[in-house]
Amino acid sequence: MKRKAEKQQAAAPVSALSAVAARRARQQQAQAAPIPKTEVVVEIPVGPPTKKPKFSDDESNSLEDAKESKAHRTRSSRKIETTPSLPPKHGRQEQSQPPERPKSRLPSSVGSREDRQEDAASQNHLMDSDGIAEDEVTSVLGDADGFEAPTEIPPELHNFPLSKARLNKDNVAYADKDKICVRVKEKMNLALVGQYDLWVKKGVISLMGAKLHPCARAYRVYAPSTHSLPVIKCVSGSNGEAEVEIKSCKSGLTRLHEISPLYQKIWNGKVTAADKMTLKGKLKNSRRTFSVLYTSADDSFKRHLRPLHLDKKWSASMKALSHKQGQLRVLVCGPKASGKSTFSRYLLNHVLSPAPEVENGFVNSDGCAFLDLDPGQPEFATMGQVYLAHLRAPFFGPPFTHPSLDDTEDGQILRAHFIGATSPKEDPDHYALAVMDLMEQYRLLLTKYPQCPLIVNYPGWIFGQGLEVATWLVRSLGLSDVVYMSEKGPAEVIEPLGGAAIEARVALTILPSQPTDFVSRSSAQLRAMQIQSYFHMSHYGGLVNPLWQAMPLSRTRPITVKYAGSTSGILGVMVLGAHIEPSMLREVLEGAVVGVVAVESTKALAGSVSSNRESQNTDDETMDQDLDMDDEKDLRSNADDAPRPANGDLANGIVRVPEDNLPYLYSGAGTSVPLNPSSSSCLGLALIRAVNVTSHQLELSTPIPASRLEKAFEEGHQLVLVRGQIDNPNWAISEEYYAARAAERRYQKEGRIDGVDTEKHQKTLAILHERVRRASNVPWMTVVEDNSRRHREAAARREHSLWKLRKKAYAESESEAEY
Repeated sequence: MKRKAEKQQAAAPVSALSAVAARRARQQQAQAAPIPKTEVVVEIPVGPPTKKPKFSDDESNSLEDAKESKAHRTRSSRKIETTPSLPPKHGRQEQSQPPERPKSRLPSSVGSREDRQEDAASQNHLMDSDGIAEDEVTSVLGDADGFEAPTEIPPELHNFPLSKARLNKDNVAYADKDKICVRVKEKMNLALVGQYDLWVKKGVISLMGAKLHPCARAYRVYAPSTHSLPVIKCVSGSNGEAEVEIKSCKSGLTRLHEISPLYQKIWNGKVTAADKMTLKGKLKNSRRTFSVLYTSADDSFKRHLRPLHLDKKWSASMKALSHKQGQLRVLVCGPKASGKSTFSRYLLNHVLSPAPEVENGFVNSDGCAFLDLDPGQPEFATMGQVYLAHLRAPFFGPPFTHPSLDDTEDGQILRAHFIGATSPKEDPDHYALAVMDLMEQYRLLLTKYPQCPLIVNYPGWIFGQGLEVATWLVRSLGLSDVVYMSEKGPAEVIEPLGGAAIEARVALTILPSQPTDFVSRSSAQLRAMQIQSYFHMSHYGGLVNPLWQAMPLSRTRPITVKYAGSTSGILGVMVLGAHIEPSMLREVLEGAVVGVVAVESTKALAGSVSSNRESQNTDDETMDQDLDMDDEKDLRSNADDAPRPANGDLANGIVRVPEDNLPYLYSGAGTSVPLNPSSSSCLGLALIRAVNVTSHQLELSTPIPASRLEKAFEEGHQLVLVRGQIDNPNWAISEEYYAARAAERRYQKEGRIDGVDTEKHQKTLAILHERVRRASNVPWMTVVEDNSRRHREAAARREHSLWKLRKKAYAESESEAEY
């Protein structure tokens, strides 16, 4: 206020006309001068979103004019829209409805009047030259995920230190075009981006919570820019240094950028200064699948790269928990975006570290059980599932690098349940029953592996009913520890959780949250990357690590399954969480991702018709198969196209849709009650590509191994396809388009390099262009072309934009309550 008064006093002798003229002159000068990209500085707020900046009348009018002209300027911008359109979001948080925030790209701090005017002029210039303000493109998209608008990286953050060691002739033992062998000294670290195989030759190193000793095995490490980079540190070794070999690897995961823009520019870019030093004298244009980075400025893509360093309290807590060895039973919970998944992943790797027996007298030969209760962002499965996994080796990479554990030697999913949603709040009762069944499975695992510790990852659903479920778990799971990931409380969560821990005689540890301030992918985008990776990943016999195929699903041969007749491959289909009329069942299923659930007994179906309580409280199995005939009669009288019972078998609640003959597990009230978890389990996910009414067949794409399906049939289980409320597979709709574009660009590039301009070359280009045209003309997708310079400049700026996490840690927070 004092500064504002001084400004007004200083400006008093100047006439109003002169002030207006001076202001307009400054605005015209700012518009005429080009604004370099690096000069756009956005102040990073540390608290809640700041208030909307105030503008003068002239500034407001100019901004309004720019906004009015935005609509016709964006009609020709390149974009792909899918319907039903789930907005592409940036960040890693669940959907929420945060309050409105300012759309201006101006700094949140309010400076002098002249500074605000110059900033407004710069904003107008960006709008006029680009045709659209960067916030206006994606501000709505960010709101849906609890993140603020994208912002360019401030210049002072471009040169962030990543590695404390620099490669030279003294610490590089040997190097070639594929690998390097580095001696890492104590208190030094090395950060890399890309993917590689790590072999510890001498000494002991730490990586993502694991302490790796010399052994014959090489560990696969995935370090994309979407997450904080893992850091290689020396723990101990002869002469105070460890020796590791880092080797290039080819998994096919990098080629997924050809079918999805979400995978573009997330690995290493051009050769860095460290790479050039180790590639001297090697083949020309040699390039590894990883790059050593000294600072973030070494990155050719100029991304917001950060190393992953743990808080000291986190490290101390992990050591204390791991000392409990086989008696460890820990529940990790806390608010949303507090670092629960990171802590659980690091603790898991720490427990699974293959330490020699001489270190502490204990060898973890029983592995570790991981109970993942977060259906929104699971670690070893795709969204919509809760599961119990038995792991034997550490994993180094984000969830989309290990979306499945099928047929792997390092671990397996013992049992999973399809929740059908990204949040347990959709059906807390079914969620609680699934947790109870998974805990029973863990007790069975203890009979075979008595020294198997347990790590439970609880979602950020920690307020209201979520807190009730969390306290119930603390009282009933027989835990040894509870870790709460927030020192800021709130008290209405800490007190009930602490009371439940005291009642159950469980130690409660409160750790500081460690969220990532800036992210380049939203939770919805990370879920899309994970499920797309799931459908394109394969495990081959004899290989430790999986491989990925970049072929669009539309070009793969579907699996055909009969849904009617004596050779029917499925028992029925069901829809969770929504009122779906039987006549609309076909439209709901086509193009949807469904859970493939194995029904182990008739009690599971009985729970879907009457209630789960009946299937647990009665000893007579015939009572579980009863169906209210009055409800069926009401259903027939209320709908002209009422479904017909399948072969008169009303006991299972299966009715047939008249036109399609689809077997619908329809309860009569327009919904399907979930299957009883004690008598069913999820085998994986499948994408329904089409429903062939003529042949009564479903065309499916699924990565579920054939061995799992055969085992289910051999055990007498029947399959049910469950449609939940998980994200629509928009990524699958646009795969063919992106693949066609990639093929066309690749052929054009090869032609420019070779200088080919023959008739055959032009004919091939025409064929590829026609493929792009056909791929862009599909249902639920619209492609709008624009090759203007203005659009290219705006797209280039958006490539380097980030999203700042809007985190709130109080009970009334929408981002917490709407998990």
